[in-house]
Amino acid sequence: MQVSVEAGEGLERKLTVQVPAETVEMEVNNRLNSMKNTVRIDGFRPGKVPFKVLKQKYSSAVLQEVASELMQRTFSDALTQENLRPAGEPRIDAPDPVLGEVMEYTATFEIYPEVELAPVADLAIEKTSAGVEDSDVDNMIDVLRKQKMDWSEVDRASADGDRITIDFVGTVDGEKFDGGSASDMPMELGAGQMIPGFEESLTGLKAGDEKTFKVPFPEDYAAKDLAGKEAEFAVTVKKVEEPKMPEVDEEFAKAFGVESGDTEQLRSEIRANMERELDKRLRSLLKESVMAALIEANPIDVPAAIISEEAETLKRQTEVQTPGSDLPVDAFMDDAKRRVQLGMLLAEVAKTSALNIDADMIRARVEEMAKDYDDPEEFVNYYMGNQELLGGIQTLVMEDAVVDWIADQAKVTEKSSDFDAVMNPEKK
Repeated sequence: MQVSVEAGEGLERKLTVQVPAETVEMEVNNRLNSMKNTVRIDGFRPGKVPFKVLKQKYSSAVLQEVASELMQRTFSDALTQENLRPAGEPRIDAPDPVLGEVMEYTATFEIYPEVELAPVADLAIEKTSAGVEDSDVDNMIDVLRKQKMDWSEVDRASADGDRITIDFVGTVDGEKFDGGSASDMPMELGAGQMIPGFEESLTGLKAGDEKTFKVPFPEDYAAKDLAGKEAEFAVTVKKVEEPKMPEVDEEFAKAFGVESGDTEQLRSEIRANMERELDKRLRSLLKESVMAALIEANPIDVPAAIISEEAETLKRQTEVQTPGSDLPVDAFMDDAKRRVQLGMLLAEVAKTSALNIDADMIRARVEEMAKDYDDPEEFVNYYMGNQELLGGIQTLVMEDAVVDWIADQAKVTEKSSDFDAVMNPEKK
């Protein structure tokens, strides 16, 4: 077998393999000889068909089978010989084989790149630190109180934060429009339910008051026939209510799963949950910083075939998570490329650093995840009994180990923050 390799653009390689005519003919003859006791040809007894007749009748079909098998076997041997790692399926170009002639074919494919990591000690990483303060727990309790908030009718003018119940009729150029009228519609002032200017026009009104005002629809309003036009609304206020927040007492604690009704226990459980969520977010931020630094310091080409496969996977996941979405696969290519790059880099870090994970580490991760579920033991048992799910957990644990190892070796800049800024960055 003769093998030659030609480098194409980027990671593309063209492998040409030549199999000697003698090898092909020997394989064909062996296959024909193995057939002589089973084939039936008129005029000959079973097992007595002359080889010349067998060859004349079956050599063409046998040659095709032999060529296919030789191609698979020699391709694998050629890859080993040339120390090539193909990424994705090869594109094979093979002329029809001719008995007595050299069998030649070419395989075109991409290879995985050789990854040489930049010194980890030179990476610049940002590590955010934050804690849960008493004021953060107080704010969270206020959020929970709002979830249990009730409304109490009042005999006064409406103010921001109140809920009013209204009838209204809207017109544009004197004509009513679809969705422009309603009866007994509750609306919380300041919540932004309506177009800008609508809710603001309803503050300072009491039950029984009537008011007519004009407000423009936004230029980018979804209904194109109304976008940018001025509408007139005639509104009648039916009721004004103010929010009534529950007290943080025994009943409140029980409503959030503290059977004893102990409010201090409720605060303790809330703090523990907040600390767990904060720790997840801080680790996520550290991981993002490590990944960004790793990619920036190690720009590598990645096989287009693997990127395409990853993009298809992301597309399918999106379609499952968001039924009805129909984004083209090209929309996922950038994310797919980054994921493939990171996968290769992380694998190289794990190999060069000799990181190892064991069953205890995997179980600890599953048990940590289980804390977010009503029945942690059932969750743990389900995951520990599913090898496919455990494979995903193993990948996550290895990624965490790599992130921690890099953070220990790299140049780390500490950044102090607080719970709200970390958990709600969009507010900043």
